[in-house]
Order: sequence, then C-alpha cells, then structure tokens
Amino acid sequence: MNERIFKSRRSERQTNMPTHTRPDTIRMARKFAFAVALTVSAVTLTACGANQDRLSTGALPDDYRTRHPIVIAEAEHTIDIPVASGDIRLPQGTRDVIQGFAADYASTSSGAIQILLPSGSSNAHAARAVRREIRSLFVAAGIPANRLFETSYQADSQGDAAPIRLSYHAITAKTEPCGNWPKDLVADTSQNRNYENFGCASQSNLAAQIANPADLIAPRKMSPIDAARRGQVIKDYRDIDE
Repeated sequence: MNERIFKSRRSERQTNMPTHTRPDTIRMARKFAFAVALTVSAVTLTACGANQDRLSTGALPDDYRTRHPIVIAEAEHTIDIPVASGDIRLPQGTRDVIQGFAADYASTSSGAIQILLPSGSSNAHAARAVRREIRSLFVAAGIPANRLFETSYQADSQGDAAPIRLSYHAITAKTEPCGNWPKDLVADTSQNRNYENFGCASQSNLAAQIANPADLIAPRKMSPIDAARRGQVIKDYRDIDE
C-alpha cells in the first residue's frame, strides 16, 4: 500500500515538471548570449562615439570668437558729403545726415573734427560755400567751434564731384578687417576645419552694434533707487497675497 502511494506521488511530480527538451534549452542559452553581446556592443559603440566626437572637436581650430576677437581700439569715423558744383546750400537730407554724425561724435569722442574740403575740382567753389553751413550745424549740436579744423585735399579736376569729408577719431569696438582667404576652400576639406574668414562678418556686425565700448570692460554704476516704483511693486505684491 505504501509503495503504491509513493509511486503515485513520484508519478505526479514527474507530470508537473517542465517538459523542456535539450534543443529548447540550447535555443534559450543562445538568445541570452546574443542579448548580452548586443548590450556589450552598444556600450562599446557609445564609448567610441564619445571619444570620436572629442577627437573631432579637438581637431578643429580655435573658435571664430577667438580667431576674430572684438577689441577696443582707436578708429577713424568718416562720412563723405556730396556737393554739386551749383550748390549754394545743403539740402535737408544732407543736413540730417550731418546732424546724425554730430550726435554720434558727441556721444563717443571729445577730440577734433576735421573738415576736408576738395581743391582743384569742379565743385571746389561750391564746397567752400557750404562749409560755413556745416560748421553751424556742428555748433548748433553743442560742439565747440575750436574743435572744428578745416583742411583741403587735392581732387581730380576731370573726375566726378569730390565730396567734403568729415572725420574724427574715437575709441571703438571693432574686429580686424574681413576678407582673408589664404587657402582654397575646395582644395582641402578632409580635416573638416573652418575657413579663416569664418565668423568675421558676424563679429564685425556685433561690434558695430555696441553703443558704448566701455561696456565690454566693466559694467556701469547702478542708478539710484526709484523709491516710488519700489513702493508700488511692494504694494502690488501684498495685494496678490490678500
């Protein structure tokens, strides 16, 4: 009796055991090994990609902001005023241009303004006639008359009407002149390097937009506190809490 019970229980255990065959076990082992290999390969490729990216970035030359830096230096500001041979006074558009030039001078410089008059050209007489009006525009803009210096330059008598040139020197934010092309861009591209003139125009445009070059050196001092505005802000904040 006991022997039959023992045999019955053993038969039950054998029936409930998994029925994996040897081929199934081999396939499962192969799938597991393949998954491990994929994981290791992914980690290896990621590391190689990161190293390759660092190597490629390190092979590039300096950043364009380093290659074409914005510097603060003295620069000449000039403007040419066209004058026809029959002019006896400046047109309104030209007067507006000179007033804008005077405003730029007042905000950036305190030196001398040169007024270069053409000599020997067909409009030389007309240029002499309107120079007084130019001086009066500068004086009206608050520029002392003792900062205005007149001189002449030799112009071509057979060419077009020579302009009156106005110029002054001031500290300005600028970059080096653009247009440097020492190499052929098509000849060598294997190293994936930026060309020499890359970024120069962007840096020049950014420098031209800087109204006060001293802002690149240090920040300006803080303005006094507006007590009325501060009180209004505190009142609005308290009203929100309520």
